[in-house]
This record gives sequence, structure tokens and C-alpha cells, in this order.
Amino acid sequence: MAYLAFYRTFRPVSFDTVVRQEHIVRTLKNQISTGKIGHAYLFCGPRGTGKTTLAKIFARAINCERPVDGSPCGKCEVCKSLNAGASLDISEIDAASNNGVDEMRDLREKVQYPPVSGKYKVYIIDEVHMLTSSAFNAVLKTLEEPPAHAVFILATTEPQKIPATILSRCMRFDFKLIPQKDLEQLVKSVYDKVGKQYDDEAISAIARAGAGSARDSLSIADMCASYSNGKLTYSDVNEVLGSADFFSISSLCQNILEEDTSASLSGVEQILSTGKSVGVLLKDLLNFLNYCSIVKICRNGKEIVNLPQESYNRIEEIVSGCDGHKLLRVSEILAQAEADMRYALNARITLETAVLKCAMPSSDYNLDALIGKISALEKKLESGIPVREVKEVRPKLVKEESVSPFKEEKAKDVQPDLFENAATVQSVAMLNENEKGGIFAKLIRLLRTTRKNAVLFTLCMDVGNFFEGDKMILTTDSEAVYKGLTKPDNANFLAETLLELGVGQHEVRLKVKGESDYDKAVRELKSNFDGIDIEIR
Repeated sequence: MAYLAFYRTFRPVSFDTVVRQEHIVRTLKNQISTGKIGHAYLFCGPRGTGKTTLAKIFARAINCERPVDGSPCGKCEVCKSLNAGASLDISEIDAASNNGVDEMRDLREKVQYPPVSGKYKVYIIDEVHMLTSSAFNAVLKTLEEPPAHAVFILATTEPQKIPATILSRCMRFDFKLIPQKDLEQLVKSVYDKVGKQYDDEAISAIARAGAGSARDSLSIADMCASYSNGKLTYSDVNEVLGSADFFSISSLCQNILEEDTSASLSGVEQILSTGKSVGVLLKDLLNFLNYCSIVKICRNGKEIVNLPQESYNRIEEIVSGCDGHKLLRVSEILAQAEADMRYALNARITLETAVLKCAMPSSDYNLDALIGKISALEKKLESGIPVREVKEVRPKLVKEESVSPFKEEKAKDVQPDLFENAATVQSVAMLNENEKGGIFAKLIRLLRTTRKNAVLFTLCMDVGNFFEGDKMILTTDSEAVYKGLTKPDNANFLAETLLELGVGQHEVRLKVKGESDYDKAVRELKSNFDGIDIEIR
């Protein structure tokens, strides 16, 4: 007999051997037990989750003479003929290759004939979403009111492509992806039956590669069993999957996280030179970063990743030197590169650009990159690096909009780029009235983007502003806004933000309700000349 693949050899033959999908199995078993068999079913969900398998079990169960707990007995004459494939009562149609209106008209004519040996005549239409509109219309009436002996089971991975008129006539069952633990148990049971030795880490790698699909997991397990004559190891699975060496990937990720651009690019070139594709390398990088995030954040990270001890220790070593913000930033950049690669003419350049961006946070104005730079500086300070007192210097006039009114003196033994690139800002005293008028708009923009303070951004949207010399005056007639702006935390934050724009002083004033502009001007004038007898005309 010809060799059968694992996913065919170990295909479930009863409801009890189906992996997960309990919500569907229970419903179908109850229908069989009570005799309430529907005329049309729709099985939809990801590939390899058991749609066709359950359809075949259900088809045999409703025709079985003596079903056991809803499952086919496998011993009666009907079950034997169905298992041998000699029965004419179950028809399996591939809609991908029989998607025309003529095939559906032929089905509509044959469905009128009664079953030969069983109770029902079952039609399993796989990949039903591939039928044309004319084919759907041809089978529509028959699907709505078929003969009493006919049962239709439609299977698809894309239910959104099926017309609503068809959907409304079917009992819909949505299949779910299978959890990794269940896939591991499935692969272990298969290997135990065939006598294949294995490491637990190898089984975990196979289940992860299966990505929720039992068929994919068994196909990978079949390849791995043929690859290794002895005990199956984690490295054997990586070789079968075409993944790069674990420690090569770990070294590359470590160089990226340590911001070593030269070593990072060299690592990419070295791995690609071994024949690995760009897409596989990027996938391996994202998987490794996922491991790093799990080990960094989760207390039971070792149980989740389930890697060999040496590999787990290597991940622990890498994540001990970086924070969560850096891991998040690098993962987001590489994930975006994976999406961009679908439309890129040169995938290699896309990957190398993403790696450079990951390893050069100093050139990235992303918030996570800035937080990472601050964290790096804090670690240097905590390690005991002496820092001189920062002295205030007179600001210089520059043409560009800048971010700080003061230039910090370079700290001894601290990374130069943290301070040398700090720009000075324009002093308010050196600006004309038009330029002063634009400062408030810059303040709003800073609060919305760089500084990201939603509370102050909202409060400042309803205030007026003007300058009295070098002091910015913010005015409002709302006591709630006034109290919010003068709250100590908000006031300090606002002062720091204005300082970045070169405004060293500001004041928040509450306007008296009903006060005219003239009365306001008179009040301010008297306040400015307090103690001096003046006459206003």
C-alpha cells in the first residue's frame, strides 16, 4: 500500500477523536441523538481546523445503523461501505474545480434520487465560496427546500464571499484555531504511535509553526520525522523549517538592541549569505523579539516559550540589558517592514533600512526612541558616571524652530550625541510681534504631538493669549479652565513646555464676566501704576 501522510493516516474517525471544536461537536452529537437533522450546514473557519473531517464524520454518523454516543459505530454494513469509499450516499464535491452552473444543475437533478443503503444522501461541497454567482443561483432553491433524504454540508475558509441568500438557509458553525498545547499533544500522540523519539522543545517548535492548524502541524511533523533518523531535536525542526540558526539570530538582535549599526548590518549580510531568504530572516527576527518580550514581561515566560535551557539563558542575557520601550519600538519597525515588503521591489533593502532604523534611535524622533535614550542616560547615571553641574548660557538666535532655550554643557564620559545635538531657541526678547503671535500655535502643537498632554491641550484650546513684554499672558473666563491651568502639576508642565519655546515667564488670568475690553484695559493700567495717582480720559 502506498505511504499515507500523517494528516491522512491519523484523521479522526469519530467525534471523540476530534481536536477541540467542542462547541460544534456537542451540537452535532445532540442533533444525531434527538434525530433533529438539519438540511443544510455551513462549516467555516481557518484551514486545517477540521471542517471536512467533521463533515465526513457527521455524514457517516447520520447514516449509521447503531451510532455510539452520536458517533458512527464503524461496524455496521453502512459504516463499512462508507469507510471503504464504496457508498454512493456521500458525495464530496470540490467547488474550486466544479464551480460552474452546469455542475450545480447536475447536482440538482441527482439530489432527487433516494439514498442507496443509508438514511440520507449527503453532499459535501468543499471551498463553496469558489462557486460562481450563476452556480449559487442554480442550487439556491434546492438548498432551501431539498428532499427529505438530502443533507448539504458546505465548507469554506471565506464565508464573507458567500451570498447572504445562501447563508440564511444554512446552520452556520465557525471553527476556531487550535491552541498550541492541543497541537503539541496531537503531534506527541502521532509520534508515540509511529515510535518516533523527540524532545519537548522540538514538539513545541512544530506546534508553533502550525499556527493553529492541525493539518499544517502534522505535515511539518511528517517532514521532521523523515529528516531525522534518531531523536528529533529543536535544531532539526529549525533546519526543516528553513529558519536561521538560533544563536545567529540572537546575536543579530543583541547588536540591534545595543545600537551597534555596523555589527547589525554585518549580521544581516552573514545570515543572508548562507542562503536564507529575506522574508524568513525577518520572520525569525520577529519571532525572537516575541520571545524576548515574553521573557521580559511574563513571570512564567520559560513555560510559554518552552525553549532549550541554553537558548532561554541567551534570551535572558539579552533582555536584561534593554527596556520594554526599546523592544516595542524595534518590533513595530520590523513588523511595518514585513508589511512594506509585499510591495517593495527590493526586499533586501527594505530589511536593511529597517535594521538601521532600529539600531539608530538617535536619528528617530519617535516617542519610544526618545524614552529609550532617556533610559540609557539614566542607567549611565545610576552606574556612577560623574556629571558636572549644568550651567545656563545665553541663548543664540537661530533661524530654525528649536526645542530648548538653554544649551547644556557636555557631561563628562556621557554619550556625546545626547547633548552635542541640543539646539538653542530664539529668545522672546529678540522676536517681533508677529513672531510672538505664533508662539501660542507652537505651544498647542507641542502639547498635541511631542509633549502629548491631552489635558493641557484641551484646556489651552479655550484661552486667549498676548504678551506683556517677554511674559506670555493666558486669559480665560472659565473658572474650571483657570483652576486646571494653575494646578501645580499642570502649571509646572506648561512652564517647561513654554521654556522650550523660549518663553521664560507666563501668567494665567481669570477674566471677570461681563467686563468690557475698555474696563479691562483700565483695570490693567491701574494695576500697572499701583500707588500712583493717574487720570484716565
